[in-house]
Amino acid sequence: MNDLTSTQGIVALAAAAVAVIALLFAIVLAVKLRRLRAAQQVVLGPHGERDLVSHGERLETAFVELRDWVEEVLAALDRRVGTAEQRIDGCLAYTSLVRYDAYGEMSGQQSSSYALLDSHRSGVVISSILHREQARVYVKRVRNGESELELSPEEREAIEAALSPAGQAAS
Repeated sequence: MNDLTSTQGIVALAAAAVAVIALLFAIVLAVKLRRLRAAQQVVLGPHGERDLVSHGERLETAFVELRDWVEEVLAALDRRVGTAEQRIDGCLAYTSLVRYDAYGEMSGQQSSSYALLDSHRSGVVISSILHREQARVYVKRVRNGESELELSPEEREAIEAALSPAGQAAS
């Protein structure tokens, strides 16, 4: 025990304590370094790249290429939607059928006028006038809700009914 109480023993004990503390510090640093390398591998990928700057540059290039591709796809979709909207505008949007007795007979409303209009309120009115001995069919062009030819009251009623909210064709 004399050896530990001497100056040399105290210095040896202090050196041993510093060595133990340094060993513990080295173990803690090794664990932290292992965690840091695992985190780096998540960022850098499984290829084990060591250069973070070149990896970041490749990521930026990949993001720029992805952005350019998304913009191209978006522009193509905009063109397709525009084309589809133009085609849809030309489709039937408003329809209506009005049945009536053209000659004031009690024939069960065999005559009819049918309005077929697009979203621009243009299209045709087809009228079928039925009588016992004859049948006549008239077709009149409609542009912006108005006809070039004079409309009968039933044809006007068919156009107005078609353009009412209840006259919109089911999509």
